[in-house]
Amino acid sequence: MTKLAANVSLLFPQLPFGERFAAAAKAGFRYVEYQFPYGFGSAKEIAGQARAAGVAVVLHNLPAGDAAKGDRGIACQPARVNEFREGVERAIEYAQAAACPRLNALAGILPDGVPREKAKETLIENLRYAAGKLRAAGLTLLTEPCNTRTIPGFLLNSSREGIEVIDAAGADNLQLQYDVFHMQIVEGDIAKTVERLLPRIGHIQVADVPDRNEPGTGEINYNWLLPHIDRLGYKGWIGAEYIPKGDTAEGLKWAAPYLK
Repeated sequence: MTKLAANVSLLFPQLPFGERFAAAAKAGFRYVEYQFPYGFGSAKEIAGQARAAGVAVVLHNLPAGDAAKGDRGIACQPARVNEFREGVERAIEYAQAAACPRLNALAGILPDGVPREKAKETLIENLRYAAGKLRAAGLTLLTEPCNTRTIPGFLLNSSREGIEVIDAAGADNLQLQYDVFHMQIVEGDIAKTVERLLPRIGHIQVADVPDRNEPGTGEINYNWLLPHIDRLGYKGWIGAEYIPKGDTAEGLKWAAPYLK
């Protein structure tokens, strides 16, 4: 059964962050995810907002640096290892408060002057460290390849590269976050790739291509793809992480079969 999670960092943008949980529940979502909760309240406050709305939190990201300064993750940056590790502790605090089972570590953009192999080694070591901390807390760690059209210079760009660093880290609670939007741009062949990598995928996210809007607005046949993923036996959540073209609730017609 397809389990959709509303990404309340992007959906319902007209509302304050704390009110988006109730809006998601009203729209029919039982699950939510978000990108970065850290600037919107304490771990206890964010967890309380989700519980009050009656939705379960299923995913958020580790701290990823300062987006206003161009950061899109820091896990591959040798000069920021201590910052990354401090962020692991903070993320676990937020996840445990909200009973969130999964955290995503964004590799980030290759820093100027750092050889690609050195950045990849740093990423692998950071993932190994974070996975150990999360295992002790009973949590699963994810990492996510992203396309370089949306995030120029991002270190991990394909599912193959994602699996390579996961294998190198060697942690049994480290899985792939598979974002259909990013992977359609980079490599296509979504259906067969998900089928091949299904045991390695811990979370899926969706948005349409080319503009990262809701399913049904672009080139991906989600009316076929989502039931196909279900038929493959995927048991995890599918995060609706897209930029609404208009009113979020109006744009949820695509999701109606899964929100009953």
